[in-house]
Amino acid sequence: MAKAAEYGLGPLTYPRGWFMIAQSSEVTDKPIPLRFFGREFVAYRGESGKVYLVDAYCPHMRIHLARNTTSYVVRDGQQVQGESIRCPGHGWRFGPDGQCDDIPYSTHGIPKAACIRTFPVVEKAGCIWMWHDEEGGAPDFDLPDFAEWDMEDQGWVRWRIDELGTLPVHPQEILDNMTDIAHFIPVHGSRDIVYFENEFRDHKIYQRFGAGHRTLVSGSDDLLVTDTWYTGPGILLSRMEGEHPSVIMICNTPVEDGVVRVWYALMVKVSTGHADSAGIAMARSYQDVALEAFAQDFEIWQNKEPALNILQIQDDGPFHKGRIWHRQFYSPREKAADYHRRVNGVHVTIDRRMGAKSKAA
Repeated sequence: MAKAAEYGLGPLTYPRGWFMIAQSSEVTDKPIPLRFFGREFVAYRGESGKVYLVDAYCPHMRIHLARNTTSYVVRDGQQVQGESIRCPGHGWRFGPDGQCDDIPYSTHGIPKAACIRTFPVVEKAGCIWMWHDEEGGAPDFDLPDFAEWDMEDQGWVRWRIDELGTLPVHPQEILDNMTDIAHFIPVHGSRDIVYFENEFRDHKIYQRFGAGHRTLVSGSDDLLVTDTWYTGPGILLSRMEGEHPSVIMICNTPVEDGVVRVWYALMVKVSTGHADSAGIAMARSYQDVALEAFAQDFEIWQNKEPALNILQIQDDGPFHKGRIWHRQFYSPREKAADYHRRVNGVHVTIDRRMGAKSKAA
C-alpha cells in the first residue's frame, strides 16, 4: 500500500472532487457512521427527506454521534428531530447548519463554539455524493447528469449498486486504467484493436476504444465500442451503444491514504417503454456479465505492488499524461489551470479506422 506523497501527486493527502459515500437506501432517520478521507462522518436524513453529512464527534466531549445503540436518546428515537441531530451522550442537538440549537439541561444558554462541521452532499441517481476539498472550497465542477436515471419511460432500467468493499490500493492505480491500452487483450479478451485514444479536458479524462472481442461481438469485423470518462478522480462512466445501450458506473472513494472503497453499477435500455419484469431480469443479467469483466481489473489491483514509477515503453498508452492530469486534484485549485495547459487535448495511441466496420455490442 503506497500513499499519495509517494506518487508525487501534490501537497494534499486526499483529492478534491465529488465522491460516492453511500447508497440512498442506506441513509435514513437513524444516523449512520461513515469513514472516508481518514476521518469519521455521520450521515442522516431529516424529516424533510434531505440528507445531511456532519463531523462525527460532538464538540462537547467528543462523543460519536452515530456509534451508539444503548443511549435512551437512541432507544426513544429522539436522535433526529426535524432536520437536527442530537448527541446520544448528553443530548446536545445540532441543526442542519451545524450550530447547536438545544442543550436540554443548560441554564446559561448555548456557547457560540458549540457547532459541528457540515459537508456538502447531493442525492442523485440512487447515491449520496459528497464534495471533498481539504482546502474547504465550494464545488468547482458539477456531478454528471446521470440522464438515463430519469428515462425509465424510455425503457432504461435503473442500476442496482454493487458494493465491492475496499481495495488496498491508491486511486492512482485505478486511474491508470484509463490510459492502459496494453491490458485489454490479456486481461479482458479484446482482439485486433482498431482505435484507442484519450482526451484530457480540464477536470475530465476520456477514453475512446474500439476493438474486436473473443465473446462479446459475433463477426470478425465487428467492434466492441466504448466511450469512457472520469468526472474528477472518483466517478467513472462508460457508455456502450448497440441493441441494448448501457451505462456503467464505477466509483472509488478514499477511505484512508492508500485504501479505497469501490462501487459498481449498470443501467441498460431494454425496451421503448417502461420495462416489464422480463426486461428488468435481463438488465440484472446484463449487469452481472459486465461485473465479471470489471472483476478482472479488480483482481489485478488486489494483488499488485504500487507502480510508483512505470517502466513505460513507446507502445503503452499515455500513462504520464494521465498522472499529470490526476495531480490537479491533489494540489491547490489555483494550480489546476497549469495542469490543464500541460495535458489538455487528444492523445491517439492507435487509429486504424479507415474502412473499419463499427458495431457496438
